[in-house]
Amino acid sequence: MSIPPISLRPSAEDLAALREAVARVAASRGPVLPFGIGPLDHFLAGGGLDGAGLHEVAGASASWSDDAAATLFTAGIAARFAAAPDVSVLWALTRFDLYAPALEQAGLGPGSILYAQGKDDRDLLMMCEDALRDGALACVVAEVKAADQTATRRLQLAASEGRTPMLLYRRYRRYGQCPLADPSLACTRWRIATLPSGRLATSGVGRGRWNVELVRQRGGPPFSLELEACDDQGRLALPSAARDRAAADGRAASVAIERAA
Repeated sequence: MSIPPISLRPSAEDLAALREAVARVAASRGPVLPFGIGPLDHFLAGGGLDGAGLHEVAGASASWSDDAAATLFTAGIAARFAAAPDVSVLWALTRFDLYAPALEQAGLGPGSILYAQGKDDRDLLMMCEDALRDGALACVVAEVKAADQTATRRLQLAASEGRTPMLLYRRYRRYGQCPLADPSLACTRWRIATLPSGRLATSGVGRGRWNVELVRQRGGPPFSLELEACDDQGRLALPSAARDRAAADGRAASVAIERAA
């Protein structure tokens, strides 16, 4: 008895549905993702994060608090890239130590995140390249301790090819040596530090505060701002004491630039 050959080729309907899904993701993501904060977007080249580029994040120190702040900052960005329905974020890492409820508080719920675990950084980065080129994801996040200039070049090319943003979270390898000291071709490089929360009128837990420093960006200056931590939609905010000031004229941002210099 002969067995009919099995075709592994997708049907025309399946291909059309896949192309439609990829186009929907790309359209919802857009070319640039603004933060929605006047002083921050004003000094970002292009007014936001390149939706087809590589962006790097690191904690200001190897402390657990700065590590958590940098993780939540990354999660907030990923959540806003994945704001459209039926799109997912890929979060790749070599050791699964994420706290899912905290990610959800930053806007990245279990229904919009896929996890992948690699045996080492090299394996992880190759996985991310494939995911970026596929173009069907809202965003790709990877946690690594080592990524040389060649690796960042490959990630940037893959992000551009797949029109998908790449967030590379650099973990500390050695105490006291900032991971952002390594050369990179990333579009932006961010360093996040925790700050004391503002006082509350009543007893309770206040919204976290971070020092958000843009260490380097293409086509723009470095700067730093004190901001309130991500809300449940991944959005940052100016500290409450600064919301009554006129920030539209850029004076608040100018002060932050001078402080960073």
